[in-house]
Amino acid sequence: MIVLAVAAGLVIGGSLGALGGGGSILTVPALVYLLRESPHQATTASLIVVGAAALAGAVIHHRAGRVRLLPGLAFGAAGIAGSYAGSLASAAVPAPLLLAGFGVLMLVVAALMLLRRDRPGGRRPAAGPGRPATAVAAAGAGPALAGPARPSAGASAAAGAAGLARLAARRGLSREVLVVLAAATGVGLITGFFGVGGGFVVVPALVLVLRFDLPAAAGTSLVVIAVNSAAALVARAGHVAQQSWPLLAVFAAATAAGALTAGGLAGRISPRRLNAAFVVLIILVAAYTLARSVPALA
Repeated sequence: MIVLAVAAGLVIGGSLGALGGGGSILTVPALVYLLRESPHQATTASLIVVGAAALAGAVIHHRAGRVRLLPGLAFGAAGIAGSYAGSLASAAVPAPLLLAGFGVLMLVVAALMLLRRDRPGGRRPAAGPGRPATAVAAAGAGPALAGPARPSAGASAAAGAAGLARLAARRGLSREVLVVLAAATGVGLITGFFGVGGGFVVVPALVLVLRFDLPAAAGTSLVVIAVNSAAALVARAGHVAQQSWPLLAVFAAATAAGALTAGGLAGRISPRRLNAAFVVLIILVAAYTLARSVPALA
């Protein structure tokens, strides 16, 4: 059981650290089918594991200048109410229905990750006098890649905060701000209900609405995940006490180690190939989850 916990944790943490969005989606199936947790225990344990891994990954990305801290904290704070409400709703749902819904969610995540490969965030802007070719390559290569021309973490945070201020100043609540608030609330609901990070929604929102480049969106999404996970755990205080802490500690440590390693090696990994391989894995696990849970609904 310990070996399974370590192996699953390394895979999940590695994907979370490298991809930013979608990496945590396998945590609940791993806890249910490999570590034999009940679905409701698994969604709570997932919040602990995902929150710890996101925090560890955020530290690495922050040191590399890929985190815009203030916008990330603001996005996470906007989703706190959704996280709390989603946690309360999850406790009232029967276990087979929760797992069936999770299987559907995994298929949605796989589709979003496939679409993200060809969306505007993946295009490389043209190099120019104020944008060296190295910075252009870093912005277009993928979610976890950062080149030597990346700005400092402090500069990234200041720029992100200024961007949010400009958005908020446009005619009160502009369409962009409303979209961000809606996305933040939706991410909070998903995090609280299913025990996942919701980075597969955060990353596209940061890229398409706030115009973050993909490396900054991936790093900042980990801050959002950590905030939402902590908020959802407050609503699940009773379930937290029921966890098998020794096994969960091993799983969480392996996940954090995987996130740290992937964050440090991000520049050497092909995000496109990693994304494709991970999508295939998600689809296979989703099919297994639905095959196990749907018959129990009858």
